[in-house]
Formats: sequence, C-alpha cells, structure tokens
Amino acid sequence: MEATAIPHLGQAASAACTMATNFLAPVKTARQIYENSMLEDDPNANSVPPTCPEDRATPRWGPNHRGAQELASLYSGGKRNQEKICVIVCIVLITLNMLFILVRIRLENLSGMVIAALCGCITADFISGFAHWAADTWGSIELPIIGKNFLRPFREHHIDPTSITRHDFIETNGDTFAVTIPVLCKLSWDFLSLPEPDIQKRFFWICYWYQLTIFVALTNQIHKWSHTYFGLPSYVVWLQEHRIILPRRHHRVHHVAPHETYFCITTGWLNWPLEKLRFWQILECIIEAVTGCKPRADDLKWAQKRS
Repeated sequence: MEATAIPHLGQAASAACTMATNFLAPVKTARQIYENSMLEDDPNANSVPPTCPEDRATPRWGPNHRGAQELASLYSGGKRNQEKICVIVCIVLITLNMLFILVRIRLENLSGMVIAALCGCITADFISGFAHWAADTWGSIELPIIGKNFLRPFREHHIDPTSITRHDFIETNGDTFAVTIPVLCKLSWDFLSLPEPDIQKRFFWICYWYQLTIFVALTNQIHKWSHTYFGLPSYVVWLQEHRIILPRRHHRVHHVAPHETYFCITTGWLNWPLEKLRFWQILECIIEAVTGCKPRADDLKWAQKRS
C-alpha cells in the first residue's frame, strides 16, 4: 500500500512544481527585454542592442525615429492651453477639498481614511491600466478630437519612451489632472450643499474619492519618474524601491515590443495578477471577435515609420 502511494505522491509533487513554475514564470524574459526594448538606462540616446546594426541606420526607438518626430510635431498650442487650464483648475479644487476634509478630521476617522487611501490607490492603479490599455490598443491618430489630442502621446511614447522625461509639468500632467475635475467638482458641491451630519455619514466615501483623484492626478508624474534614470529625488527612488509607486525595472516590461502587457502605471501592483488572469488578452479577443479590429494596429503603423 505504501509502495504504491509513494509514486503517486511523487507524481503529485512533480505536477505541483510544474504548475507553480508555469504560473510564476516571468512575463518577459531578460533576453526578450534586452532584444525588444530600449536599454534600461538609456538617457535619450536611442540606444539599441549591438546585435542590431539595422537599428543604427533606421532607429527603432528614440528622438531620431521619424514616426516619433512626426507625432511630437502634432502637439498643438490649443492642446497646450487646455492642459494649462486643467492643471490650474485641478490644483484649486484639490486644495479646496483638502481644506474641507482637514477641518472635519476626527480621531475615530483616521483608520477609515487609511483604508480609503489604500482602496483609492488600488482603484487608481486599475484605472490607469484600463485607460493605458485602451489608448495603446485601440483607436487611431486620425480619429476626430481624441486622436491628436489624447491618443497621440501614447503612440509617441512607445517609439520614444524617454520623451516623457523631456516634457514639463504641464505637458506631463495635463490629461490626468483633467480627468479628476468632475469628481473634485462633485466633492466640492457636496461639502457646500450637504448638512454636516450627512457629510460625516459619507466621510469614508468622500475620503476614498478624494484620495482616488490624488493618485489618478499623479499617475503620469509617477510614470515619468519610471523613465527618469538620473537625478531623481531620493524620496522618489525610495518609493520606487519599496514598490509604493511604479518601479523603473517593473515598468520596463511594458516597453518590450509589442507593448501588450503590464499596463498599470500608478503603483503597478495589479500588473502581475491581471497578466496571470489574462485579463487584457481576453478583452482584446472579445473586442476583435465583435468588431474585427486588430489590437495595436495603429501603434504598429507608427512604429514602422523608421526612415
């Protein structure tokens, strides 16, 4: 009886090890990262692996890529003005709501505020991933309004990843600040219109929505830091190294062509579980089956404009 049980036990252990190895396998190998992305510490030098002589003549990445140059030239004065207005309005609303919250903080509310912050951070990470996936994967620069204004930066970013490090505060954060404005307006209206007992009853959710807007607003700044290899403040490096915000090495996985994974860019906490669930791939299969559209077709078109 014991003799027959041992082989079965060994087979079960072997199967469990195989499952664990497959499930815990890295999303991208070191070789895939090396051959299909810019070098990790590339300071805007358009570096490529030395095994690719063709890339020296017709750059695959960087500011000398013709597609990247064309996309950068589409950044308009009107878009710049929209970003300025959104940044100013957002900062005013964030400050106003912060004051409303600070005067209502009670000792018994502190634990709820911490939980709300954690929930807001995780939600922001998912929102960043969903928005990033949608803009990377679908649509075209030729689409009215959203094409040149909102999809263009995503196309440029894949063929000149460190271009974001050359953007100032307005260009980096204009769009993420903009999407928080409706929520911040609603919070301000509630503070000004609701009686105090109702505000106290909703205080957890108010803190959740407020802190969610903070993390969403900061997402592109965090993203920029993940591409900045030199001169970062020590506190940013500490936050990256302790996985509190998006780490540089972690985000590099997304920049392995064809950029089909690791879309979450606030903390990156959800990237691994979503990848293992094949969340994005399943969504892409459903959308392609229903619409016939190929994922990342427009992204590939711009990447191929090398010379």
